[in-house]
Amino acid sequence: MTPDLATDSTHSPYNAPEVRTLTPAEWDAWYRAAEVAFGGSEEPVEARQLWRDLTETGRSQGVWEGTTPVAASSAYSFRMAVPGGAVVPVAGVTLVAVLPTHRRRGLLTAMMRRQLDEIRARGEALAVLTASEPAIYGRFGYGLGTLHLALEIESHRVTLPPLPADGVRLRLADPVLSSPACEELYASLVPLRPGMLERRPNWDRLPLLDPPATRGNASPLQAVLAEDARSGRLLGYARYQVRPEPVSQPAAGTVLVRDIEALTPQVYARLWSYLLEIDLTDRVTAGNRPVDDPLLHLVSDTRRLHPVLEDTLYVRLVEVGEALRLREYATPVELVLDVTDEFCPWNTGRWKLQADGPGKAASCVPTAEPADLALSVRELGSAYLGGLRLAALGAAGRVTELREGAVEEASRAFASQVAPWLPHGF
Repeated sequence: MTPDLATDSTHSPYNAPEVRTLTPAEWDAWYRAAEVAFGGSEEPVEARQLWRDLTETGRSQGVWEGTTPVAASSAYSFRMAVPGGAVVPVAGVTLVAVLPTHRRRGLLTAMMRRQLDEIRARGEALAVLTASEPAIYGRFGYGLGTLHLALEIESHRVTLPPLPADGVRLRLADPVLSSPACEELYASLVPLRPGMLERRPNWDRLPLLDPPATRGNASPLQAVLAEDARSGRLLGYARYQVRPEPVSQPAAGTVLVRDIEALTPQVYARLWSYLLEIDLTDRVTAGNRPVDDPLLHLVSDTRRLHPVLEDTLYVRLVEVGEALRLREYATPVELVLDVTDEFCPWNTGRWKLQADGPGKAASCVPTAEPADLALSVRELGSAYLGGLRLAALGAAGRVTELREGAVEEASRAFASQVAPWLPHGF
C-alpha cells in the first residue's frame, strides 16, 4: 500500500506527539485508521489478510489517543537492485496516514523523524516509498527516482515483427501452482534492473492477489507460461485477466496485464503477441511497465500504445556516504559534492565521490576539499538509481555547478544503461 496524503505542519500546537511501536494486538485498529485516512473504504478480506501477514510490527508505529490510533506509518525490510547489479538493504516506507481530525499537529513530522532515525540505526543507507502526495515527502528528503509507463493498447491496430522463437511452447497454467517457477525467473532478473525488489517471504503472494470483490466483471487471474519445448524450462510468463464486453460488442473485450517477464527478447515478443491476439478482445492494458520497455520498439505503431508517463518510486539517502558507495558508476568519476540535508543533518557537508567506472568499487567520504557541485539530498535521491539525470536537474536549477563541466561529468557517471523500475507497489 502506498503512503497516504497526510498533511502536516512543523508549527504544531503539540510539542512532542507520542509515537510508539505497534503491537500485534493493535493491528486491526491501526490498519483501520489508515484505511479511514485513505478515504474510508475497507479492503477485501483477502487483501487485508495479506497486508497483515506482511506487516513488520517492529517497524510499524503510530500515535494513539488513549486506545484509539490517530496516525500510522510502517516500513518493510526490502532488498533492492542498484546500478551495477548489487542488491542492497533498503527500507520500504509505507502506510503513512494521519486521520483528517489530527492533521497539522506535527504527527507526520514526528513519525518521519523517528522512522528515519530507526532506519539509520538498523544500518540501512536507503529508504524508498511511493507517494499519493509527492509534495509532502520532498521536505523529508525523498526525491523522485523512477518513472513508469501505463499502456492502453489498441491490439487490433498493431502488429509485432516475427521474431524467431523456435523450440518455445506456450502453456496455460494455474497461477498459484506455477508461481514458484515464475518467482525463480523473476529473482534472476532483479539484479539486471535498478529499482527491482527481491521478493521476501510472503511477497510472492502479492502478484497472485485476486479478490473476487475487486474483479468487476473481469475473469479470475490467468497465467501463460513460455517454456523450452524440450526441457520444459521456464523462459517467461505473463499473468493477466480478461474483461469481456456486452454481447452487443462481442469482440471488444480488454486484456488486463498484471505482469510479464522473459529471459530473452524473442520470448518477450512471443508473450506479447499472445496477449495482443486473445480472442474476443481488441484492447490490452498494462498499468506499470518500464519507460524503456522493448514493446515500444516492437509494435508497428507506437501511438497505438497510448503511453502515459507516471511517477513511481521516491528515494531517500539515509547515509549519503554509504549509499553512494553501494552502487557502481557508468564512467570514472571524482567529484566533491556539497550536500544539504535539513531533516537528517548528519548528511550535510562535503563528500568526495571516487569510482573507476563499471565493475569497480566506489568510495564516498567526508572531505574539506572545494566542492564541484552543490545539491540537496533530495536531488541525490532522484539521481541515485540512474533514471533521472543530474543534467536535467541542473537545467531546472536544482543542482549548482561550482566547477565547469562537473554537472555533465556527474550526470554521465550516475546514469544507468537500463531505466530503473519498481515492478510492484508496497
